[in-house]
Amino acid sequence: MRQEILTRRECDAMRGLAIIGIMLHNYCHFIGRIVKENEYQFLSINNDRLWQVLTSPDELLPVHLLSYFGHYGVPVFLFLSGYGLVRKYEQGEGAAALPFLRYHYLKLLRMLIVGFSLFLVVDAVTPGRWAFHWENVVAQLLMYINVLPDPDHTIWPGIYWFFGLMMQLYIVYRLQLYRRSSLWVGLLAGLCWLLQATCDPDGDTLNRLRYNCIGGLLPFGLGIVTGRAAMREAPHWLRADWLTAMGQRWILLLTAVLSAGLTVAMSFSFQAWLWIPVVIITGCAALVKALPDAALRPIVWTGGISAAMFVAHPIARKLFITVAWKQDIYDGLMLYVVVTIALSWAAARMIEQIPKPRL
Repeated sequence: MRQEILTRRECDAMRGLAIIGIMLHNYCHFIGRIVKENEYQFLSINNDRLWQVLTSPDELLPVHLLSYFGHYGVPVFLFLSGYGLVRKYEQGEGAAALPFLRYHYLKLLRMLIVGFSLFLVVDAVTPGRWAFHWENVVAQLLMYINVLPDPDHTIWPGIYWFFGLMMQLYIVYRLQLYRRSSLWVGLLAGLCWLLQATCDPDGDTLNRLRYNCIGGLLPFGLGIVTGRAAMREAPHWLRADWLTAMGQRWILLLTAVLSAGLTVAMSFSFQAWLWIPVVIITGCAALVKALPDAALRPIVWTGGISAAMFVAHPIARKLFITVAWKQDIYDGLMLYVVVTIALSWAAARMIEQIPKPRL
């Protein structure tokens, strides 16, 4: 008997929650007086501001929380990527290294070229035009821009760092992790954790590591191990009757709530902060399993257009962030969400017109 850990629908729902968090985060953290996140570095000043808004909340508390925590949608995507690769490539004949990497590069490029081209047009005709350099454009399109110096000011829109990260993880997966022992996956993820744990929390070295695969291997590796567990026959204790009771909705909701509380608590310790992705993934999976179908349906739909939304939302942000800068924060946020959904639908149609790569 095979234990279905995550169904396709639940994976889509997790993608939906992840892209909603990322999309809202990338608008909110651009507002000057809003609490900033600790994504690539662990900055005490950001934690001090978070504690201040938690203990003295005002009408902008939801915006502060989205700004600080929304980026944790990224490890959810990394987890689902690792999970999906195992389910696709480790059950059948698989694929040779070069065809595999070519295929996944073209899949990423198919999304990137649509969003990046539209963004370049919008950026050119709106205030605050970015000074693009040809070598950075080439690096973005070839997806090695993450390894260049000063990634904070090299990658624009900054959200597109994810493409370089994913290409690195595809390379690591196919050359180092594909059909190799899960113990090796754990050891490699542990090494990546150790490299980060020995860095200065607010240093440039940690910043550079977390822009690249070293910073993302923990959730990606967790997805690989979970995917392999899903392919094995469930042990006897996992099929026992008591598990049915443990799987009731209230237990899952409690898990999601505890995960949220742990995420907040772990944000104030550097070493604990490095492990937050595991807690986020656990809470996200528990939540989608606990939600009733009526609540899950729009989240699943959003997950279905998550790739298009990822490349489209920087365009909407460039158009409507000025509304928030004028202090009409919720007005700007509402306009941004509406236009992002419309642009994502349009971008999805454009992406569909580009021929799909083949292995």
